[in-house]
Order: sequence, then structure tokens, then C-alpha cells
Amino acid sequence: MATSSKAKAAATAKAAPAAVVESKVAKAAKPATKAAVAAAPTAAPVLSMNSAKKYAGLTEAELLKQPESDYMNKAQLAFFREKLIEVRDNILHNATDTGEHLRDTEVATDPSDRATQEEEYTLELRTRDRERKLLKKVDKCLRMVDDGSFGWCEETGEPIGLPRLIARPTATLSIEAQERRERMQKLFGD
Repeated sequence: MATSSKAKAAATAKAAPAAVVESKVAKAAKPATKAAVAAAPTAAPVLSMNSAKKYAGLTEAELLKQPESDYMNKAQLAFFREKLIEVRDNILHNATDTGEHLRDTEVATDPSDRATQEEEYTLELRTRDRERKLLKKVDKCLRMVDDGSFGWCEETGEPIGLPRLIARPTATLSIEAQERRERMQKLFGD
């Protein structure tokens, strides 16, 4: 009998903190008053890590505030041109760093150290290969900015949209066209 009363006491002791937590959660879940909701600041969506950075005198937020009738005007094209040039410069800088890093190698005598070093080189070269492919897309998009076709879907001719272009400046297809292409690739392979 003594053990069962001790077990009950322990169970109620464990349940008491849970009840306190539940009551605190219930209080926190109460709907806020209209005044509290009105006083709470609303945060603008952040599209990229450089959302405060200016390209051609515009931030991403300022670009998104422009009316749809101004889609791909000169200011917007200048914004994306500068953004694409920055991406290209970063890729070229990374390639230079990789070349220097691979030339400044020291020979490791321990087989496990040598294997680790080779794996690091392999990963770095794979990353540079992906960046090489991205560099081709960046150059293509810069040519499109120059000829005025940037920002329009290659398949449908519809606007790609500023939020998509901010997130991925090398996009050449609208979301719908890209989804169609991916479905076809999934069905029929590459």
C-alpha cells in the first residue's frame, strides 16, 4: 500500500508542473486585442540576404513597390544588370581562389590526411563546375538585359515576376512554365 500511495503522489507531482505549463500556454494562446494587433509592427517579407543592398539606386523593397505597368523599365533592368554582374564577379573570384588553393598544395604523408585532402579538392572542383554552368546562365541573362528580353518567359512570353527574379536572377521561365518543364522531365527523363 505504501508503494501505491508513493506512486500516486509522484504522479500528481509530475502532473502539477504539466498543468502549470498548460495554463501558461492557454494564457499565451488567448486572442490578442485589436489595440495589441494594431500596435504590433508588420514586417515586410525579406526576399534575399542582400535585401537592403542597393543596385542601380534601388533596394529590393523599392523595386517591388513599383507598379506592374513599369515592369522591366530601365531602372529595373539596371537593377538586375548590377545584380547579375555582382554574381558573375563572385563566381570569377571564387574560381581564382580555387586555382590558387590547388596550386598551393602540400603533400600529406599520412594516407588518411591525403584522402581527406583529395575529398576536399573534389568537393571544391564540383562546386566550381556548378558555378561554371551558372556563369553561362549569368552571361546569357546579361545579354538578355542588353537586348530588352530579360524578365519575360522564354516559352510563353509572360512576365516572370519581380519576386522570382530577385530570388533567382538567372530565371528564364515563369513558374508555370518551369513546373511544366519539370513534370515533362520527370515523365520522359532528361
